[in-house]
Parts: sequence; structure tokens; C-alpha cells
Amino acid sequence: MVRKLEGKIAVVTGGTTGIGLATARRLVGEGARVFVTGRHQAGLDAAVAAIGPRATGVHADSANLNDLNRLYERVKTEAGRIDVLFVNAGGGSMLPLGAITEEQYDDTFDRNVKGVLFTVQKALPLLVDGASVILTASNVSIKGTPAFSVYSASKAAVRNFARSWTLDLKSRGIRVNVISPGPIKTPGLVDLAGPDAARQQSMLDHMASTVPLGRVGDPDEVAGVAVFLASSDSSFIAGTEIFVDGGQAQI
Repeated sequence: MVRKLEGKIAVVTGGTTGIGLATARRLVGEGARVFVTGRHQAGLDAAVAAIGPRATGVHADSANLNDLNRLYERVKTEAGRIDVLFVNAGGGSMLPLGAITEEQYDDTFDRNVKGVLFTVQKALPLLVDGASVILTASNVSIKGTPAFSVYSASKAAVRNFARSWTLDLKSRGIRVNVISPGPIKTPGLVDLAGPDAARQQSMLDHMASTVPLGRVGDPDEVAGVAVFLASSDSSFIAGTEIFVDGGQAQI
């Protein structure tokens, strides 16, 4: 069987759980060697063990420029290039207008905007011509969501990054695209409901009721789209946004 990413070098930020972990596994399954980042060493070690010997873990916070420098020095030393960059690290919390704090704003925009910007910019010397850059946004960037305005605005910025960077990088043939998931059952989503299991399930059930397909998504369903964008199957796709949301924000 021909694997779509045989011999490719990939970097996945925020690759220890959820969508990032599922994507790292799929990239390795298609023949890539993957560098995975995470902010917590124990989770990073567990993720690398789960992905297998073609994964390398690098402890890094994408909002910390020194950490990014260290990440790319290691990639340069051990692999020499990047063919696929999946910029997945991010996150946020819920506060309604009137309760938003400077700390929440800074944390969300540092993780989702500053981190994305410098993850890509600092990778430029290692990205090969024709590389694939994939950014994780969210379908909340195009719709209103109570108590989630800061996160939603940060993900709208990610969408514009892809449009603008496609033009900035056109001379190198680097494709920049966005995946915008809807409700996907990840630890990050479940944690928004707090530690109570019944409350978590109630939140997931409510979200499922808003999705035309009648359920929340699985991280592997997003990972499949990431593999498509990473591979030559998407060779004429650039600057676009693919929604993986069961139709939630589409109709």
C-alpha cells in the first residue's frame, strides 16, 4: 500500500491530546516522521508512547518564542526540513461580556493568535517550497456564541492569517489552509463544563442537538481532513477553510 506522506517531516503543535494527537497518529500512519509539542511533559511523554517510534516530543509552549526557537533548532538538527506544519496548539475559556478580564484576553490571544503567528513565521527557514501549513481555527469564528467572544474573535484572526499568508508565500508554493472544527469530543471541550461528569455529558448532549448530523465529532474525523490537506491530494487547495462540524454552522 502506498502511503500518502512517506518520508515527509511533520510538526504538530499541541499534539498531546484530542485533535493534535489524533492527527499525529494519522500522519505517522501515512509514513511521516512527526515532531509533537506539548506544554506538559507527562502528557507529552504519554503521547509519544502512544504514537510510536516515528514521533519525537518537544516540550514547548507555542506562545513562548524561546520555546519555538528551541523546537525548530531540534527539528533542524534531527530532520533538516519541514514538509507539513499543523498549527494546532491553542485554547480558551468562557466569560460573558462584562466579566472578561485582561488576563483571559491575554491568555486566549497569546495562545491562538501570537502562538500561531510565530509558530509559522519561525518555521519559514525550514519549510520546503510546496510545503503544507494547516491552521486550526473553529466554526465559532463565523457565528455568535454566548460567553465565548474572545475565543471566537481569536479564531477569526486565524482564518485571515491563512488568506494573507497564502499571498505572502505564493512565490514558494506553500499552501496555507484552515480546518475549523465544530464540537469535537476532546479533553479541551469537555473541560469547559468543569469537572462534574453529569454536567460534561449534559453539555455534549446539548451540543449534539445543535448539529444536523445529531452528534458531536470525533478527533479522528478532523485528523482525516488534516491528512488530506497535508498530502498531494489537496495540491490545488490554498487559502481555504474546511469546516468539520457536522453542518452546525453551515445551514
